[in-house]
Amino acid sequence: MPMLGEVMEEGRIVAWLKKEGDSVERGENLLEVETDKAVMEVESTVTGVLKKILAPEGETVPVNGLLALIE
Repeated sequence: MPMLGEVMEEGRIVAWLKKEGDSVERGENLLEVETDKAVMEVESTVTGVLKKILAPEGETVPVNGLLALIE
C-alpha cells in the first residue's frame, strides 16, 4: 500500500481494475483505494502479469502492506 497522503496510515481496497492473470504496464491503474479523505487510483510500479491479489476488495491494508504479486 503506497502512502497516498502525508498522514495516511492505511487504506481500504475499493475495487481492483485488473484481475489475476492480466498483463499490467508500469504507470497503469491497478486498483482504487479509499483513504480518510478520498478515493484514489493506484498505479503499477512495474510491468508484468498480475499473479496474485493479496488484498481483496473491502480489506483495509496498512501503508507499506502487500497488495498483490506481479511477475
